[in-house]
Amino acid sequence: MIGLAGASPGQTEENFDIFEWYPRYQSCQRYFLDHAQHSVPVQALSTFLNIPTTQPGPQFEPSLRLIIIFSWCHIPGPPAVSLIPYIRRLVATGMDFPGVLHGFFGDDWGSGIGPLHEQERRNYLFAAKSGGWASVKKDYDMSPLETIPFLRPLQGPLDTEIEAAERSWSEWLAMEDWMVGPRAPDILQDSSSQNSRPRSARG
Repeated sequence: MIGLAGASPGQTEENFDIFEWYPRYQSCQRYFLDHAQHSVPVQALSTFLNIPTTQPGPQFEPSLRLIIIFSWCHIPGPPAVSLIPYIRRLVATGMDFPGVLHGFFGDDWGSGIGPLHEQERRNYLFAAKSGGWASVKKDYDMSPLETIPFLRPLQGPLDTEIEAAERSWSEWLAMEDWMVGPRAPDILQDSSSQNSRPRSARG
């Protein structure tokens, strides 16, 4: 388990601790299952974005089927429903406003799904850069029934967010050319060594 503390998905938060984050993510899962998916605003937006929160039977997508299975079996412990499909759909349709995220995932959304939301926004930028509109739409469809109805450019990007995406994109391009480790360009080596330093050694 060494190295998990301090390993933020977006690599922008040096003090990210996965063990502190996980209970907050579970809180978002519980809020979504117990409250959000039953509210009219969330149901309406989910229907408009073609990602229903409930289904009448288990013949639909596995990600949504889990909601039904969980409610049928009354499995103890945290719910086993991934929130990633909903985060991805909100990002790709430009609906990932703070108020919407709060409505879907509750008061803990910032610390619970915030790191995943940040990374999904970056992934969306990467998808747009690496392929055309049709390719991106295909990546964000959930076949066969939950195709994405429309795509919008990333909403409200900050300079810091774009700069972080540019650094990550440069690292990816370097890896494609096997320019990693001792072969990495100096500027990437400096960034990598800073990110990998122990927390106590960071200024």
